Amino acid sequence: MPVRGFFRAIGAACPNTGSKHEKGAPMTISSSLAAGVAGLNANATRLATIADNIANSGTYGYKRAAADFSNMVITNARGSGVYSAGGVRASSFRLIEERGALIGTSNSLDLAVSGRGFLPVVPEVSMGNASGDMPLMMTTTGAFRTDSNGVLKTDSGLVLLGWPASSDGTIPVFPRDTMGGLEPIVINSNQTAGDPTTAMNLGVNLPATGTEAGAAGTAFPLSVEYFGNLGTSESLDVTFTPTVPATGSSNEWTMVIRDSAGGGNIIGEYTLTFDASRAAGGTLASVAVVSGGAYDSATGRLALTVAGGPLSVNIGRLGDPNGLTQLSDGFAPVSITKDGSPVGNLTSVEVDQNGYIRATYDTGFTRVLYQIPLVDVPNPNGLLSKNNQTFQVSPDSGSFFLWDAGSGPTGSIEGYAREGSTTDVAAELTSLIQTQRAYSSNAKVIQTVDEMLQETTNIKR
Repeated sequence: MPVRGFFRAIGAACPNTGSKHEKGAPMTISSSLAAGVAGLNANATRLATIADNIANSGTYGYKRAAADFSNMVITNARGSGVYSAGGVRASSFRLIEERGALIGTSNSLDLAVSGRGFLPVVPEVSMGNASGDMPLMMTTTGAFRTDSNGVLKTDSGLVLLGWPASSDGTIPVFPRDTMGGLEPIVINSNQTAGDPTTAMNLGVNLPATGTEAGAAGTAFPLSVEYFGNLGTSESLDVTFTPTVPATGSSNEWTMVIRDSAGGGNIIGEYTLTFDASRAAGGTLASVAVVSGGAYDSATGRLALTVAGGPLSVNIGRLGDPNGLTQLSDGFAPVSITKDGSPVGNLTSVEVDQNGYIRATYDTGFTRVLYQIPLVDVPNPNGLLSKNNQTFQVSPDSGSFFLWDAGSGPTGSIEGYAREGSTTDVAAELTSLIQTQRAYSSNAKVIQTVDEMLQETTNIKR
């Protein structure tokens, strides 16, 4: 008897339910087979994510993949008496927002993001393109090294991007929603740099007896080194000449400043008068400009101009005991400080938490070379996953924005560190056992359906 006739015979024996058996039973059995196959496919997808996670348990910056199951409903009429299996559908995704533990290293240019945000990188193969044609990629960690051309990149060919600093170490204003200001970071290991002197502090005591009647009127010389724009060693030659009165004490000095870089020409002359009162004795009472730059009484600074440019010299505010003073009977330079340094060779490069790349030279001079911004998107889990733990913007992630590290929603940049994999091997092994059992159970469903169909086929014999 044909199978269809078999169900008709059952329908004749059960007139109230025959049509349901005739139409529902074959569909129910075939839907069970389809559900079993869907279950195999879904668990195979989950198995693939587990295999990838376990394989990358030691990969720096790896983001764990996961698979979610959702059911498919075909029969949704209540009390229909017949149920057709809809099966299961698997969807896989990568949990990019998850952060791995930071692992310390010995390389200052091993970088990791602590918190939200991504480091901007581009593939090395796109280096020859214009900045607008380079594909912006993102990563949360990388072991960066300089190549033969000084380009900072990883072994996998990811080049780190940053904003270049101006000559004074400040970062200009760049657009935040485009790659327009970003450029590959280049650090030449044999580079040298000098730091011109721009500010100086003079703490000098002048002898109070030098301005008394009958004093010899001896001028006191002082030479202070400073560094020019080309790293050359220059000097400010200062002479303090007392005004000797016929009677009493004048408490007045003439200060003349000469610049060695300008051939010893005078760049400033000032008349200094000191206070002789009990409350503020020995401190500056007034500064009169004879020639040269102005004196700012609020800051105590002289605005001088040397051969290489402006130079601010602090001689102290009026009434300030920390600048020029007139006390006792001895001439003494008590405190002379300045910024700047001679030309030095690069010794080390480090990245601070705000993303500033600072170079240190053997003269003790430090200089900001670049700033590394952090890239952020509204939905990090919507980013496209690429090779080498990199990601790209997609319609699901939203547009990117460049933040200063530590500002807005972003975290900090950590040097001497790498981000570990987000894989939990113990949890993945547990999921592996569950997936294996589920796969075996779905295979058993298919085997059972096959046996039932075989029994149905045997009825006609």
